[in-house]
Amino acid sequence: MEVNLERKGDAESGSSCVAVQDLDLDATLVNTTERRLMTKIDFHLLPVLCVLYLLAFLDRVNISNAVIFGLKEELGIESGNKYNAALTIFFVPYILLEIPSNVLLKKLKPHVWLSGCMFGFGLITLCQGLVQNYAGLLVTRFLLGVFETGMFPGCFYLLGMWYQRTEAQKRFSFFFSSTTLAGAFGGMLASAIGKMDGMRGYLGWRWIFILEGLLTCVVSFAFFFMIPDFPEDVKWLNKEERSFIRAKLAKDVGAAGHEVSVG
Repeated sequence: MEVNLERKGDAESGSSCVAVQDLDLDATLVNTTERRLMTKIDFHLLPVLCVLYLLAFLDRVNISNAVIFGLKEELGIESGNKYNAALTIFFVPYILLEIPSNVLLKKLKPHVWLSGCMFGFGLITLCQGLVQNYAGLLVTRFLLGVFETGMFPGCFYLLGMWYQRTEAQKRFSFFFSSTTLAGAFGGMLASAIGKMDGMRGYLGWRWIFILEGLLTCVVSFAFFFMIPDFPEDVKWLNKEERSFIRAKLAKDVGAAGHEVSVG
């Protein structure tokens, strides 16, 4: 069957659509197998997104480890609900900005938006280790929520653009399991960093934020080149593989005649 791929640009969203009736829904693989292709996609996509979300979750919850090393005492928030307020304020932008964040992800491409947000929450985490009062802690926690809001929905959206619904379920579970690793890894890392207590005049809790934030910033530069975009944009798929993936996603969407977004 001859394939006529017609791209229809969306001026407002910056995305492009391919009419399902113009796709070869019977596209097959000649030079590889579907299993090998899916393994190839998994290798490029899952490790990067899991590490990204692991670091995001680590930077979000490391405040609980910082408390053990003197955060409350130095900032004077031992009494009342000040600490709980600092935890809660994170979720205000985190909840409200999820949809706008995914709109920007489509406009700017995943590798730009996700790595940019990653650098942002890494920098804010680092700054969190330099705050001098309770107000500074609230501001940094709020900004942390702003930059982390795009991680969870953005990664899920990107996975959904690569896998059929039946394929995506296992990948979603694998991706979300990175939070468990962050919980275990974060405690051990904080315990080791906490031994720097007093170095250069900083208490241990400050070093936890500074070093973990710095790690995130450094990794974000590498991830700018490593985070895949949508199937039609990546260079590690050939034309045959790209057509096969798009056909699979089109059939997963539903009846021919509808349009399927490909990023």
